Amino acid sequence: YRGIPLQSAYCASKHALQGFHDSVRVELLAEDSNVRITMVQLPGVNTPQFDWIRARTQGRPKPVGAVYQPGVAALAIWKASQSSRKEWIVGLPAYQAIFGDKLMSPALDLQLARDGIEAQQDKAPLEADRKDNLFEPVLGDRGAHGRFDDQAKSRSPLLWASENRLALAGGAALAAGVTAVLAMRRKG
Repeated sequence: YRGIPLQSAYCASKHALQGFHDSVRVELLAEDSNVRITMVQLPGVNTPQFDWIRARTQGRPKPVGAVYQPGVAALAIWKASQSSRKEWIVGLPAYQAIFGDKLMSPALDLQLARDGIEAQQDKAPLEADRKDNLFEPVLGDRGAHGRFDDQAKSRSPLLWASENRLALAGGAALAAGVTAVLAMRRKG
């Protein structure tokens, strides 16, 4: 849960949703409700939003870090809807932002101050007559995919690992046990 430059309103709303989610989740647990809610933390997704959001930058807006196709986000949200886990983190950039902030927030502040604004812009200049959706919708159906198809990832190994974390932990424990037994045999 990391605020980044140029996105204060967006980040504030995400932080508000995180607080709402945490509060309601505990209330539902206290009432022994069968209703479950899950938070899905997404990376940059290749949607048309970058072509119609309000921007006052020199370059066109773009997502930071690895970009994922909308299908990856849709799959993660579907998987989350089928689980009772508190949170799903999808894609390496989401992990980096969340855990980077927890482990080294001041250093991340400095890095974002140095690179965070430029990292959110294309080299191509922002069009002067560009329409945005701040006060009214931008007309037309632009589909689900944005202009980043050539670089967007269609799979997330971290989503797979997150879904299969118990099996992976069991495999790691088994490997550690076998390694320990083999090491003891060599010594003795």
